[in-house]
Amino acid sequence: MIREARIQRLLSETEVPVPNILSVCKDSGVLGVPFYIMDFLDGTVITERSPVALDSMDQRRAVGMAAVDTLAGLHLLDVREEPLITIGRPDGYLERQIQRFSALWPQTASRSLSAVREIGDWLASRIPVTQRDSVVHGDYRLGNLMYARNAPAQVTAILDWEMSTLGDPLADLGYLIATYAAPDRPLTPIQLTSVTREPGYPSRDELVQRYSDLTGLDMSGLAWYQVLALWKAAIFCEAIYSRWLQGQRPGDAFAPTLEAGVPRCSKTQSS
Repeated sequence: MIREARIQRLLSETEVPVPNILSVCKDSGVLGVPFYIMDFLDGTVITERSPVALDSMDQRRAVGMAAVDTLAGLHLLDVREEPLITIGRPDGYLERQIQRFSALWPQTASRSLSAVREIGDWLASRIPVTQRDSVVHGDYRLGNLMYARNAPAQVTAILDWEMSTLGDPLADLGYLIATYAAPDRPLTPIQLTSVTREPGYPSRDELVQRYSDLTGLDMSGLAWYQVLALWKAAIFCEAIYSRWLQGQRPGDAFAPTLEAGVPRCSKTQSS
């Protein structure tokens, strides 16, 4: 929490929309854990339904494009100088992601799924060359964006910075595209914003083209990053499922769906 607050404070000095952090408490004796207090955000998080003000065909398209524009703005920040260089160590980011999640699977899995190991080996043998170092959010999807309540569609805050660091920006784009619900793609457990399957929202290809136009980055290897996103999702979803089996998540309606959902993530990667 302390690190998350620090990163948001650093980014508040840029054009990237982040919550305003009012105060940070490192004393875990107050609430049992360190915490921070931020300004109240008046807006809407889009998940299953389009807000009335953003429900026209034009505004539905603008919602998707605003998400990509905001992501590109984050990735175009110069992280070679203070203070953003202090956020993390970009060298070896992709390798560390694979190593970390490969080690996590045997610690949390409740069953044997050979596809998870096979896909991890495939990723490790094909790690792409990072084109630029950027601030990486780590969980960039529509469900972690706050939009203004009224048109035109505008992202007023990026939420949930706990996994942010410096690294390869295409990891964020790959995750956004992999989690972006589209009518021509199979459902996975991490497509949490189902509304984008409806008419008017931009396609995945349109989002990728927009990002490429804004950043100038080569998109030819993006499929690898999408596989990385789904593979990581399968592993952390299996951890949720295992805790549910152990009785640690009573009343959780999402966890039991992961019995089939985690293998579905793996199958989607393979295809």
